[in-house]
Amino acid sequence: MNESSLPPPLSAKYTDSFAFPTMKDRIPVILSKIVDHLNRNRDAIIKEHGGDSSREELKSLIGSMSQLRYEVMTNKSAAPLRDSRADVPLWNAELAKEVEKQNGEPMKWFDSAWLWMECYLYRRIYEAVLLGDKLRGFDVFGDQKQAAFLNSYKAISTLTMCFLEVLQTLEETKTDVEVKKYFLQFLQVSLWGNKCDLSISAGHENHQENCLLEQLTTLKSKVLIDEAEEAFQILHTACISRGGQPGRVDFVLDNAGFELLTDLCLAEFLVSAGLASRIHFHVKAIPWFVSDVTEQDLMWTLKQMSSMNHLAISQLSHKWRSRLQEGSWVVEVNDFWTLPNDYSQMKELYPKLYADLGNADFIFFKGDLNYRKLVGDLKWDTQTDFSDSLRGFGPAPLCVLRTLKSDVVVGLIAGQASELTRTDKDWMINGEWAVISVSKGTLNSS
Repeated sequence: MNESSLPPPLSAKYTDSFAFPTMKDRIPVILSKIVDHLNRNRDAIIKEHGGDSSREELKSLIGSMSQLRYEVMTNKSAAPLRDSRADVPLWNAELAKEVEKQNGEPMKWFDSAWLWMECYLYRRIYEAVLLGDKLRGFDVFGDQKQAAFLNSYKAISTLTMCFLEVLQTLEETKTDVEVKKYFLQFLQVSLWGNKCDLSISAGHENHQENCLLEQLTTLKSKVLIDEAEEAFQILHTACISRGGQPGRVDFVLDNAGFELLTDLCLAEFLVSAGLASRIHFHVKAIPWFVSDVTEQDLMWTLKQMSSMNHLAISQLSHKWRSRLQEGSWVVEVNDFWTLPNDYSQMKELYPKLYADLGNADFIFFKGDLNYRKLVGDLKWDTQTDFSDSLRGFGPAPLCVLRTLKSDVVVGLIAGQASELTRTDKDWMINGEWAVISVSKGTLNSS
């Protein structure tokens, strides 16, 4: 599929698209919440980071957020990045490339590709932090992510207790039937954990109150594309091709908080059930899209779990910290995940990352942003084949677990989209519907 035949990118210039209210309403609210948080917690932040210089930096950071909000709301042009982080040359080169593609017209919030501009927004937020010294590395979304996890205690408690019972069952009777049954169950748990997304709620509190296990039967009817069986078959076949020896499975993570816990449970299940021997978790290098997982978030979560007065939660924390120490679980950080580029460009821009993903037997991509980057955030016909929409990206077989929070989706059958629109006009954006889509990629037999 050549570039000239591709559909156009989603953009806020289409006022009937979800990009438009995102730029007009959600993003200004997110930026306002950052300013409010910094103001309300001014003394604590200054105390943690030390001295009068941090006071001045905090004042400057607040001013930068207000300025950025003004730029978005008045549709100003995207300016080159100014901080000293190693990704700046690539970002600025990509900006120049996009301007050239627009025949010299500057990139603007409401006029240009939504995916590009939204990624640029979060990189600009971090630029404002990096331009300081005392506050360098500060996560403006950190408190929100931690609160989302802590406020999900009830659901976390129930899920971890049920999960430990499943692990005990597997130890006693690990048949192929049992393994498949629980795989399909915890795949859905991980899928619906994706509903907890702070960026879709414009940074407002969003946590899980009830145990997802109790809701799976009801939620199953909301899965528009369910290729979970294909995912299991690929993993199972990979084990057989290795003489029964499990291989490597990668997770390209999405949100911190409750969703991260559901992902860790799925990863643990794969290892305990003999479907994987190694798990590689790909996290964001910088704070991203409000609630995306950084390495710091993952480590905080495990530490927090270990201090909770709850046997199942602390047991799993101990198990998972041991897996990280022994190397069967690996956390990987790469700047590519926080660039504006979609994944069809990975092989060219980051060939080492693409080759590394090719060492996996299977890759799980979590969430809406990963989906958007997989399919290029283009205005696809909803009946487009999922593998075709990847435009050549296929380092290994992959599965995307995504609740719909933006108006792009592929792989539906004829009439499905129009029927959904008739029954739920916001089905593409409200997080109530989901897809489990699989692409076989390049089968890894190494």
